[in-house]
Amino acid sequence: MIFDNKFIQQRIEKANVLREAGINPYSNNSKRNTSIEKFLNVNSDIADKEDKRDENRHYIVSGRIKFLRIMGKASFVKIEDESGMLQIYVARDNLPEDFYNTIFKKNIEVGDIIEVEGYPFVTGKGELSLHADALKILTKAISPLPEKFHGITDKEIRYRKRYLDLIMNSEVRKTFQIRSRVISLTRRFFEDKGFLEVETPMMHPIAGGANAKPFVTHHNALGVDRYLRIAPELYLKRLIVGGFEAVFEINRNFRNEGMDATHNPEFTSIEFYWAYKTYKDLIEITKEYFKYLFEHLDLPTLLPYGDLEVNFDNFQEIPLIESLTTIGGVPADVVNSKEKILEFLKSKKIDVKPNMNLGQLQGELFDEFVEEKLIDPTFITEYPVEISPLARRSDENPAITERFELFIAGREIANAFSELNDPLDQLERFEGQMAAKDSGDDEAHEMDSDFVEALSYGMAPTAGQGIGIDRLVMLLTNEHSIRDVLLFPAMKPVHTEIDLHAEEEE
Repeated sequence: MIFDNKFIQQRIEKANVLREAGINPYSNNSKRNTSIEKFLNVNSDIADKEDKRDENRHYIVSGRIKFLRIMGKASFVKIEDESGMLQIYVARDNLPEDFYNTIFKKNIEVGDIIEVEGYPFVTGKGELSLHADALKILTKAISPLPEKFHGITDKEIRYRKRYLDLIMNSEVRKTFQIRSRVISLTRRFFEDKGFLEVETPMMHPIAGGANAKPFVTHHNALGVDRYLRIAPELYLKRLIVGGFEAVFEINRNFRNEGMDATHNPEFTSIEFYWAYKTYKDLIEITKEYFKYLFEHLDLPTLLPYGDLEVNFDNFQEIPLIESLTTIGGVPADVVNSKEKILEFLKSKKIDVKPNMNLGQLQGELFDEFVEEKLIDPTFITEYPVEISPLARRSDENPAITERFELFIAGREIANAFSELNDPLDQLERFEGQMAAKDSGDDEAHEMDSDFVEALSYGMAPTAGQGIGIDRLVMLLTNEHSIRDVLLFPAMKPVHTEIDLHAEEEE
């Protein structure tokens, strides 16, 4: 049973004692009138007063008990709310008769959420604190917290029981506060640029918008299968066809693929589409976007990331084929020959599918020899058309597309291109993708006849881009696993419940 643990049973009994004393251990009448952060800021002058207290100031604060030191006639308690930690001085003679000895000392514990009324003072050790005149329990925690101040170090527990991670590790809360700010600032940036925020379907009739394996579900009312969206791209471009000239969407995408440090089956991105612009315009707005984020998050442009240091004042731009030789060290006579690439990869003991075309093999070279070397922000441009089924061909060189991917600290952060708006070219590309699927490529793009028809009505020349919010937050918070920036990452099921208190029983 979930509550069989003897420590939990002891706490349940204390909750019952409170009920018998006429105290609701799950009260719902909080009178809190300030946060801990505001209390500390407003009363920072108390240390300058002669008696180091002000009994005329009255505050009601609430929070979870994180530390409790009970003495004979007085105790020190530290409580924490979302904004910070505060020390409370609880004296027997300031509370109702017998409350200190019969209720507080015996039935209130670390983990409980309490409300305290009192005035500010500074202790002999110089700590601004609250002198309690009244105290009541708001929520009795029947499961004891693990490891007191040390937090939870087992990442398996941290991810599965994120609520405990947030309780015990205040730095984790800061990461998710930054994530929230990044999303808010992203929305504001694009709205200020004149973009319209829209929402498009999460369930698609075909798996489209990117090359990836989809999740499949069944729509009972319609009697058809639906696919959780891989990307919103094709719907957003339909809106450009319809006459909107700048749209964006911040939302979830789903890809039924492997999980690692940078991949989760569901992830958040922003995609935006901008009529009468090219991928070159997107390079410039991306630079503006990063500058905007850094200014509003008050981050240094020389940002540490693990053992690396990323210079956000040093954006670079280089074509993919050129990067293979200048950064990846691939011989110049190899990069444009399918046979030589296969031979080169074999010599490096790298296995690839023998039926890959030249563009796909060039992509493999990039993944193997270039990507991890791109530390400062780098726009890799001019991707082969074979690996860019939705991007516009270059007018100067039809073998490449007007596309870039942005890499920072060795990882892809964004993907963008001048959009393909020729319906006949798009139809031909889809047909090529279908042929690839028939040959065993289960990530090839599905045919989307309705999208081709939409293009036939005319889509203005457009540029579009996607930015992975999760990887961006990883970069800005110096986190190295995507699970550390997702509140509830995907996890394998467990058949036995993790018992945080087993060591205590031993």
